[in-house]
This record gives sequence, structure tokens and C-alpha cells, in this order.
Amino acid sequence: MTTISGSARPRQSAWTTLRRGLAESPEFRAGLPFTLLLAFAATGGRVLVPVAVQQTVDSGLLGAGGPDIARVRAFVLLAVVAVLLTAAAGYVLNVRLFRTTESGLATLRVRAFRHVHDLSVLTQNAERRGSLVSRVTSDVDTISTFMQWGGLLVIVSVGQLLVATVLMAFYSWQLTLLVWASFLPLFLLMRTFQQRVSSAYNLVRERVGDMLGAVSESVVGASTVRAYAIERRTGERIDLSIERHRSAATRAQGLVALTFSTGEVVAGLANAAVIVVGVLLGIDGQLTLGELLAFLFLVTLFVGPVQIGTEVLNEAQNAIAGWRRVLDILDTQADVADPGDAGRTLPRGPIDVRFDHVSFAYPGGPTVLHDVDLALAPRSRVAVVGETGSGKTTFAKLLTRLMDPVAGRVLVDGVDLREVRFSSLRARIVMVPQDGFLFEGSVADNIRLGRPESTDADIVLALTELGLLDWLEGLAHQLQTHVGQRGEQLSAGERQLVALARAYLADPDLLVLDEATSAVDPATEVRIARALEGLTRGRTALTIAHRLSTAEAADDVIVFDAGQVVERGHHRDLAAAGGVYSRLYASWAAQQRV
Repeated sequence: MTTISGSARPRQSAWTTLRRGLAESPEFRAGLPFTLLLAFAATGGRVLVPVAVQQTVDSGLLGAGGPDIARVRAFVLLAVVAVLLTAAAGYVLNVRLFRTTESGLATLRVRAFRHVHDLSVLTQNAERRGSLVSRVTSDVDTISTFMQWGGLLVIVSVGQLLVATVLMAFYSWQLTLLVWASFLPLFLLMRTFQQRVSSAYNLVRERVGDMLGAVSESVVGASTVRAYAIERRTGERIDLSIERHRSAATRAQGLVALTFSTGEVVAGLANAAVIVVGVLLGIDGQLTLGELLAFLFLVTLFVGPVQIGTEVLNEAQNAIAGWRRVLDILDTQADVADPGDAGRTLPRGPIDVRFDHVSFAYPGGPTVLHDVDLALAPRSRVAVVGETGSGKTTFAKLLTRLMDPVAGRVLVDGVDLREVRFSSLRARIVMVPQDGFLFEGSVADNIRLGRPESTDADIVLALTELGLLDWLEGLAHQLQTHVGQRGEQLSAGERQLVALARAYLADPDLLVLDEATSAVDPATEVRIARALEGLTRGRTALTIAHRLSTAEAADDVIVFDAGQVVERGHHRDLAAAGGVYSRLYASWAAQQRV
């Protein structure tokens, strides 16, 4: 099994992560030349104001012939036009960035979500559900915040920093060197700050996943929490996860605050030094008053990007940490992979199955299925029995390719399941799990998942053929009855009826059923049994039998014990043989008499 955790792989640098993230969402690069042009316009408008101030003072107010009001008016008008153009360019730039980033992040969300579904059940189970959800939601949100806010500031600020430096050098190379000398130590320390902040925000994103996992577990398991009166213990778990997130976030913000404060101190020192040295240069005749005022404006433009850079660093590290977690998902190999177009499509019809010396072991654990070698005849009804942990559920998951064997092959119509396209495999083999999971929506919506193009009339016909029409008519709104989240507005037995109808509508050639009649009332059990009779008629059906009455009606019984097939045959023969099945059946029959 492949793990999702990024700790299993060498951590990529921030720059490498950023480049990979941008490459995964090509929408970010759409129209980039025009976006850069807008950024240049937004930057150019800002630096025109200091130039207008310098010209207004030196040639408009302090000119050789006295104040020139017309010249002052012209430069003021120029400054106003520059400000308006800057605002317009900034607005268009914002809109473009918002559109491209939302489009790119939507692509990233979809890819990450679909890849999660491509991963095997084992890989998904290795990660808490809340953490998986956080990677596709909140982790992508951090990228959105950076790309829409920080990305804009980075583009504008870099251009502003370069243009401000050029103009400052034009007015006074001495003061320009002074400004750069003031900020150079901060620039040199920035990489150290960046590394520490990056580590801090990686921890923050991990804590967000842990927190969402704890909260989602408590919400989904709310009935169990109340039933066992463990509200306090559950609350303590959530409180601990929230506190760990708070501590990690506070530490990360503290590092950012330190960086920002350092930038503030350096900016203040640079401004003071420019004023002192600028006045001295003015007294010496090397700098006019207008040039000094313009330079101070330019220093402000220079300092702004540096101070903003600390905030951008904050968002960037948060986003990069989120990007790493999303990329960890995309980098996780789908160990049960769809062969896609290179795979084979199986024709419809009676289906036969063969396990060719199949063994299976969970990652890091012992072998739980040992050298299973057997065949299932087409259109036969097979019951798989055994004690808990004997390997029967693993057998079913291998048959439906929720997992792949570590040795041997599972063959369908003579073809290795690993060579069959998922679209063909899922059309021919359908598994009905024990919990009868339903999605938010109506009864019709959930049954229609078996064949999306089905009409309400098709669904009613399927329920009629399964003998479930009386049950449907007993529902408050019949097909339009709302099932609630996870189907919780229906009983466990009713959820199973919907799942069976869904499988019937899908019309597979092989059904794998995890029997679920032990926790339902007698009337529902009769309905389920009747539905199963109609569902399995004419097709190969394999049932994981928890109640051995199912085995009594089967054509073939396969008995598992400690991961091995120890017996096989008809119920009558096995019950009389005195082996494992005989013992299981005697125990079950004794329970029925109590």
C-alpha cells in the first residue's frame, strides 16, 4: 500500500513546490503577458507621482523665474492621470487574477478529489477522512488566498522595487546605496526566516487536518457518543486537537510578526538615514529640494514592497504547505489502478471466476489469505462462510478489485482483473456492502445510481420485480422520499432495500453481497430475502453469509478458516462432514433455538 503522508518522501523546496503547483494548474499561466503588462502599468503609475512632485517643486515653484502656475497645474494633472490609470490597471489586474486563480484551483480540487477516489481502500483507510477532506478544501483555500492576494502583491511589488531603485539611482546614487545597505542584512536573513516559517506552516496544515478529522468523527459518530455518554472524553479529544492547532498557528504567526517587526525597524532606520544624508547632500549642492522630496517618495515605494513582503511570506508559506499536502495526494500512486484505454472490455453474459493461487497480506502485516485456488461456476449461488477474521471479506474485496493480491491472479472469464477497464469491471461486477450506504437525496436518486439514465417508471418496475412495491407505497413520498445524510432518515433495513434495488437496476453479471439481515426486523428480513431471490436469479452471486440460512439455500458453500479455504461443497454434505462448517452450523442453529 502506498501512503499519502508526505513524511514518507523527501520534502521538496518551497520553490520546487511552487513551480510544481503552478504546473498542475495551467490556468494560472493563461494570459500571463497581458497580466504582466497590467502590473507594469500599475507600477509605472505609482512612480510617476514622485517625478511629478520633483518637477512641481524644482521647476514649478522654485524655478529661476519664480513660481510657474501653469507648469504646476500641468504636473498636478499628470499626477492625477497617473493615479487614475494606476487604479484602473490595478482593478483589471485584480479581476484577471481572481478569474484565473479560481479556474486553476477548481482544476486542482477536481484532480485531487478524483485521485482520492482512484486510491485503494487500504490507502484511503491509512488517512483520516477529515484530513483527506482538508487537503481538497482548506489546503486549497490557502493557495487561493495567496494566489489572489499575495500573487498580486508579488507581481506589483517586484516591479515597484525595481523601478523605484532605478529612479532613486537617477536622483542620487549615494542615497540609493544607503537604502540598499540598510536593507541588505534583512534580505540575507530572509531565507532563514523563510525556512523557519515554512516548517511552522507545514505543522499548521497538519494540525488543521487532525482537527477536522477529530471534529468529523465526533459528528458522524454523535449517536454513539451519546449512547455511551462519552461526551466529555470526545470533547477533550476535540479540545486537544484545537489547542494543538492554536499552538502551531500562534508559533507560525509569531515568526511572521518577528519578520514584519524587523522590516519596520529597518524601514525606519533607512528613512532617517536618507533624511540626514539627503540634507547634507542638499547643503553641498548635490541634491535639490524637489529631488530630495521625490527620493523620499521613492523610498516609501521601495520600503512598501519590503514590508508587504513579510505578509506575502506569511501567505506564501501557508500556501506552499497546503500545496505540498495536495501534491502529496497527486503523487500517491494508485496501487489499484485503472488500465484505462489500454485495458480490456469484457462482453456481457454468464460470468465465471477463478482465483489462481491467490494470497494477500495487509501492509506491514502477516498473510491473511493463503494460496486460494478455486473457481466459481457461471450463474451459481455461492455462500462464503467463516468466523470473524477468517478472510471471507478480503476474498470479496479481491473479487471486486477493491484490493489486488500480493500473489496469484483473480480471473474473470479468463482475464486477469488487473487488465480489465474499471468501466467494464464495474458494469459486470457489483458489490452490495453490508451498511447499504446512501447519498443525500431522494430514494429515486439513490436507486438511479445503478443506471443514471433510468426513469422513475424504470425504478418502479425494478422494485415491482423485486417484490418491493408494497414497501415503496408505504413511504411518505414514495420515490421522492428524502433519505437524509448517509440515508439516516431510513432504517438500516430500508437502506439495504434501496441498495439492493440499485444493484438490480445496474443489471450486473456477478453480484457480491455482504449479507445484512442480522440487525433488521422480521418483516424487513422477509422483504430482503424476497428481493435477494429476484436479484440473484439468472446471474452469478457470491454472498458473505453471516446467517447460515443463506448457506442452506446456496448451490455451493466455501468455508474459510484462518485465511484458507478448508472446505467446499453443498450445505447438506458439509453439515454432515463433522468439520469446520459442521461446527459453525451447529453453533448457529443453537442460537436460533434460544
